[in-house]
Amino acid sequence: MPTFVFAPPAVPAVPVDGTGDLFPVRRVYCIGRNYAAHAVEMGHDPDKEPPFFFQKNPDNLNTSGSFPYPPKSDDVHHEIELAVALKSGGCNIPVGEALDHVFGYAVSLDMTRRDLQGNAKKMGRPWEIGKAFEQSAPITQFVRATDCGHLSEGKIQLTVNGDLRQEGDLNQMIWKVPEMISYLSEYFELAPGDVIQTGTPAGVGPVVRGDKLVGSVKGLPPLEVTVI
Repeated sequence: MPTFVFAPPAVPAVPVDGTGDLFPVRRVYCIGRNYAAHAVEMGHDPDKEPPFFFQKNPDNLNTSGSFPYPPKSDDVHHEIELAVALKSGGCNIPVGEALDHVFGYAVSLDMTRRDLQGNAKKMGRPWEIGKAFEQSAPITQFVRATDCGHLSEGKIQLTVNGDLRQEGDLNQMIWKVPEMISYLSEYFELAPGDVIQTGTPAGVGPVVRGDKLVGSVKGLPPLEVTVI
């Protein structure tokens, strides 16, 4: 029988709150400009744009509590987000059935090398160099939907060194969680282990080494991250 030419890497996984279980991660989808105020601050009109997604790598999810400042960038921004974990999937999922596929929720950050992302935009190139870099998605443990319910409203915010930087409400998302799941399933076959980062409210900005970031979503444990 054939064998691997080297030992396969471990499956990326996120702990499940209140248990000893791990949630294995297959893919990470991120929606862009899903809060109107953030779309405006980034120079776009939220009323004219259909949803769009990009991907981070599964092993970009980072539960260590530390965020290593990445190389080749001097303008790295914080983006606080709600993350959604799927326990099942499929294609062409109706909006009304989308939440049946949700395992749970977490607080996450979509850390972004804004300078590299901006250069990619100017050249019409993909964003991965600014988004999908090592440990670029700090995240809490997943809380099961059976424990926290399905989150559709409530404060989402981020402080940096105690100062409020980002604040919004989940009900301000342009595309709600069921709509995101349904839309994605029209283009991709979703599966257990998929994670969706649902967009960030206004107030994104730079971080530097030594910064202490605390992100929160009502109903979930907070995310505490130190930039190193």
